Order: sequence, then C-alpha cells, then structure tokens
Amino acid sequence: MRIALGIHYDGTAFSGWQSQPHGNTVQQALEAALRAFGGIALPTTVAGRTDTGVHGVGQVVHFDTALDRAMFSWVRGVNAFLPKTVAVQWAQAMPDDFHARFAAFERTYFYVLYVHPVRSPLLDGRCGWLHTPLDLHAMRDASRVLVGEHDFSAFRSSECQARTPVKHLYGIDIEQHGHFFIFRFRANAFLHHMVRNIMGCLVAVGRGRQPVSWMTHVLASLDRRQAAPTFMPDGLYLARVGYPERFAVPEPNWAAWPFPMPWASS
Repeated sequence: MRIALGIHYDGTAFSGWQSQPHGNTVQQALEAALRAFGGIALPTTVAGRTDTGVHGVGQVVHFDTALDRAMFSWVRGVNAFLPKTVAVQWAQAMPDDFHARFAAFERTYFYVLYVHPVRSPLLDGRCGWLHTPLDLHAMRDASRVLVGEHDFSAFRSSECQARTPVKHLYGIDIEQHGHFFIFRFRANAFLHHMVRNIMGCLVAVGRGRQPVSWMTHVLASLDRRQAAPTFMPDGLYLARVGYPERFAVPEPNWAAWPFPMPWASS
C-alpha cells in the first residue's frame, strides 16, 4: 500500500529536510518516528526538499508499506514519536501511481517578513526581519518581469542539482498587513535557493537600493553574481503542493497559521 502524509514542521533547529550522515534533519526525525510506530524502516519520498531553517506547512511525503493500520493511526501513532517541532497532519491511502514529487504540478512558497525598527524575540526564526521600510508597489512592479517561463540561472545556487534552470513561475503576489509583508511564489518547480535569491532582489528594490528596472537586468544576465545576496531562510514556508484532482490530496491545515493569511488555501 502507498500512503501519503501531510507534514507541518518548524525548520528552525533542523539542517533542512534531506537526511545527512551527521545532520539533524526533518526526514530523519520523521523516518525515526515511522520506524518506532511501525516496527520497520519506512523510507519516505518528499514533494520538495527544504533548506536549513525553512519551514513546512504543506509538505507531502509518501511511503510504501504492507502494514495494516487505520489512517488516523498513522497520524496519532507517528506523532507520538515526533519532536514537538514536527507533526503529521493527515494520512491517506494512495494509488500506486501517486508520487509525492513527480505527480506534483505546482509548488507554492510563502515568505513572511516582519518590517519594524525593533526585532521581536517572539518571531525569531519564524519570519524574516527588516528594520527599514519597504516600498510595496516597487516590489510588485519588479516582480512582474519574473512571471512566466524563464531561465532562472541568476537566482540559482551553485549547489543546485536541477537538470535545467528553466522554470515556469506562475505568479508572485505581495501583500502588506501592518508590519508584515507576505510574499507568495507559485511555480511548477523551484531551483535551490531560488525563492530566497529572488527575495534578496525584491528587498533591494523595496529599500530603494536598486531601481525596478534592475530586476530585468538580473534575470537577463543569467549570472548569479548580478543578483542580491541570498536572503535569510527564517520566513520561508513550503505552503502547498499541487496535485491532480484525482488524487484528492487534502489541503494544508491553516488553522494554526500565526500570520496574516491573504490568500486562504488558493
């Protein structure tokens, strides 16, 4: 049987998603809990690997097992062995052709940025922080050039293992709610550090350090050196993974989302 799980996690204390020989990762925590609950090793396949310090709200994994357990037992049982910073939100039996990574046609990331002269200890690790004001309209204008299918080499980490730098960015939405700026990025797939590198450029424009037209130059250059430094991971969340309707993958559980939610589950 193939089973899919929806996972929430606070990535602050983890070295990213993917298992590492000497790393404390979300995958290692999840697979240790699955082993403790099921009594056997249950390797997982994930929809999208996240980096150190990046969080998950809509993360999806799948694994194959011959164990006969009720779906609610996979949720409650596995959660009993997970640290407080990770929780299974739902479990669902899937057809054999479901694949957490390859069946996905869209991924959505949120970036939450707190803009205030003084940092907040209560928000540390869970959102980015900037002490200087941002120009919302300038950032929106600069983001428009990135929408569509492009070679995003200028926003690609040197460690990226993607076969091609060409991705289709469906949209960038930016909303301001008091001291919070919420960014939504939707694409068929993302390169390593792509969202954080775009964030660095948008913030540079928002602070007035670069003109709106600079984003066009950066994109066309295909040169990572032309873009801004990689922005902090603290406020980045894998928010949603899109699958064909026939798989009936549950929507992320937003009930505990602590920040403004301008787009609901769309």
